[in-house]
Amino acid sequence: METVIILVFVLGYLAITLEHNIKIDKLIPALVMMAISWALISLGIDDFTQWFDSAKHNLMDNFGLLPHEEKMHMMEETLLHHLGKTSEILVFLLGAMTIVEIIDYFDGFSTIKGFIKTKSKKKILWIFGFLAFFLSAIIDNLTATIVLISILQKLINDRDVRIWYAGLIIIAANAGGAWSPIGDVTTTMLWIGKKVTTGHLFVYLFLPSLVCMLVPTFIASLLPAFKGKIESDDKQDDKPKSKYSAIMLYLGLGGIVSVPIFKTVTHLPPYVGMMLALGVVAIFAEIYSNTKFSMSSHDSVESDAHAHHSPVHYSLSKIELPSILFFLGILMAVAALESLGILFGFAGTLQDTMPMLGTELHHGGVSDLVVLLLGVGSAVIDNVPLVAASLGMFTEPIDNELWHFIAYSAGTGGSMLIIGSAAGVVAMGMEKIDFFWYLKKISWLALIGFLAGAVVFMFTRTIF
Repeated sequence: METVIILVFVLGYLAITLEHNIKIDKLIPALVMMAISWALISLGIDDFTQWFDSAKHNLMDNFGLLPHEEKMHMMEETLLHHLGKTSEILVFLLGAMTIVEIIDYFDGFSTIKGFIKTKSKKKILWIFGFLAFFLSAIIDNLTATIVLISILQKLINDRDVRIWYAGLIIIAANAGGAWSPIGDVTTTMLWIGKKVTTGHLFVYLFLPSLVCMLVPTFIASLLPAFKGKIESDDKQDDKPKSKYSAIMLYLGLGGIVSVPIFKTVTHLPPYVGMMLALGVVAIFAEIYSNTKFSMSSHDSVESDAHAHHSPVHYSLSKIELPSILFFLGILMAVAALESLGILFGFAGTLQDTMPMLGTELHHGGVSDLVVLLLGVGSAVIDNVPLVAASLGMFTEPIDNELWHFIAYSAGTGGSMLIIGSAAGVVAMGMEKIDFFWYLKKISWLALIGFLAGAVVFMFTRTIF
């Protein structure tokens, strides 16, 4: 039965990558393979000998000895656990997307657009590269990608040019998220799991992460795609913006930035803080929408907005729901593989078959190549269950360099495929980026950056 479930995942994954060839939206195979995988687990529950208790991060080897009713109960609890964790991400994502759309409703991004005076493609690349790197460390790589691509859509009209910037933003955002405890889900897992501390994470990973961003950005700046200047729409530039645009921009971005602070103070999940931020931004949006504001680029849709009764309703109608459903399908499908211990088997095989390849870590005796392959694997399979598997496999103490290397590899390795990270999935949905276009144009840049940062990490750990 495990083989059949793996086959379903592979076929679903293949259908996602061939979205533009088979003319079927990627959310459909994602949802189908999720539902079929869990249905097969339910039907063949008595055939499985092991089970991963996600709530306790514990692999149960005696699962096959349990009675049928207890197995079914455990499966339902695990399914509910994964749905809860996935829903946390989706609700967080919905909140961030809605805030971004509210800012856009008031033409807030034109304020940032006004700050960027240059028309040079190369300079704009470097500006967005550094913005993505540092912003993702503060508000996480997922939200940073949403905000920056939203700004790009106002700045660059040509989609063929814009998707190049989006690809480099994915690399920079994932690199920036790796050295911050709140920058990436996997780093947060290691931080909450008491495997890394904030200070050591910064010391070990800031420089490797920076190199992981700088090298691809530098190489990309030499490519023909970033030669010349941006062609701007003069008519759009001449349009007056809403008098509330700057206020809503700072209020919206301030609300998003406040989320990690709210989490630190209250110890509540990030989506709670995001809902609070959305509520505050929505209050001001409703107040300002009742005031007649000056002509803006949204006048063409003003009647639609009034039809939805409020800017909040209008913004919610603009949310990219297919991306949300795709995220649900892919995460829950991977959760099925995790629950059967298949991902642990994958990670364990790497460890058993290649224990002596590469340079040994100082204390753990775990091959560097194994950790690098975990990073490569995170581009194919979601990095969250791979890090969860690492938490169960390795017993090294807090702030051992193994954990920092895993944080780097899992955080930045996902950039090598567009569906290998949350930032990539969101960018794919917002800009309709083709899987194979990314594979051909961006993946090799991400691989070079990933390896360059890994070399820097190996060097810096000998110092610290």
